[in-house]
Amino acid sequence: MPHGNSVEKNAAMRALGGELIEHGHDFQAALEYAQQRAQADGLHMLPSFHRLLVQGVGTYGLELFRAAPELDTVYVPIGLGSGICGAIAARDALGLRTRIVGVVAARAPCYALSVAAGRSVSTASADTIADGMACRVPVPEAVEIIRRGAERIVPVTEDEITAAMRIYFTDTHQLAEGAGAGPLAALLKERERMQDRHIALILSGGNVDVDVFRRTLI
Repeated sequence: MPHGNSVEKNAAMRALGGELIEHGHDFQAALEYAQQRAQADGLHMLPSFHRLLVQGVGTYGLELFRAAPELDTVYVPIGLGSGICGAIAARDALGLRTRIVGVVAARAPCYALSVAAGRSVSTASADTIADGMACRVPVPEAVEIIRRGAERIVPVTEDEITAAMRIYFTDTHQLAEGAGAGPLAALLKERERMQDRHIALILSGGNVDVDVFRRTLI
């Protein structure tokens, strides 16, 4: 994990018996170091974007679409791409016409840039409160799946993300991390164009440290 990763998430991994190494200033730097360690130490490395992982994550999409096949649109946060690619696969497997909208942080726009360009486009930084969307080097396979299967990608600002985190907490008492709140932020941004449609939002997790969450509520 990079330095500055969620303190509470790190503690949970250590509690489960994992050996946690902190290296680099962001997730890409940590990933590149992990690849070096795997090669040097003869370790088997399972990439963060992998077909088996996408299949596993895609089960939430399968459950959602089976429960609500009439959905017009689903908003999905994009980190490295497993969540949205799994949702696209589930939708296609069920033969539905539901539109899937990807959501990225405006400060981590590599997937939006990549889909617009039709090729992988990296960025120099991915500095966002939404660490689940803090990607600066996209996976080419994910770019192609998203390019073919998603309706569009909506960037959301830091203010829009934190506002959505507050709304989840105050209105529904749900604890949403930045990436989990991204889809609500995107829907609020597009509320007029999405009027009177059946919409679902993927609230992907609640991994946010107490200190960080406290600041979003102020």
